Amino acid sequence: MRASVFGKNKSIMKKINFLFIKIILLLFISKLAIAATATASLPVSASVTQVCSVSTSTALAFAIYDPIGTNATAPLNSIGQISVACSKGASGLTIGMDNGVHVSGTQRQMIGAVNSNLLSYSIYQPSSTAALAVCTFPGTTLWTNTGVGMFTLTNSTSRVARVYNVCGTISGGQDVAADTYADTVIATINF
Repeated sequence: MRASVFGKNKSIMKKINFLFIKIILLLFISKLAIAATATASLPVSASVTQVCSVSTSTALAFAIYDPIGTNATAPLNSIGQISVACSKGASGLTIGMDNGVHVSGTQRQMIGAVNSNLLSYSIYQPSSTAALAVCTFPGTTLWTNTGVGMFTLTNSTSRVARVYNVCGTISGGQDVAADTYADTVIATINF
């Protein structure tokens, strides 16, 4: 009799274990069914402003001016370069060159390091608005910081810097002393 009661208990225990497993599975499945999701949109934004920079690539450095020989009548020409970088699509771009530190009226002048004599010079725009457009001498359009003297650039197609020639001329026939002459001109990009 003991064996049958024990066997019945074993059978009941199996049923209880089976029911217990079913209940746990049902609870787990019901929690999965109850679990939900929600979504939200996260706005993402950025602004890119039109921005430009200008720098000197190559100084406008003239060779030796010979006031009693070659340059007694002929001008001395030289080419410098500026580099311009703008954000892609930048438009309405102009570059102005001021008249330098030692200007007299509208005439740019370099000053001697030792004797303070003045050597007049001019800066002209290159032959076109294309990057690295050649200088033609004598120049036709003075490069200034106002009106038609402003150099108008094409719109920027990328952020890659573009290089532009700066065309310089020291007119012939100037009676100046032996010295080293210098001036500083400020280039400004307007955008």
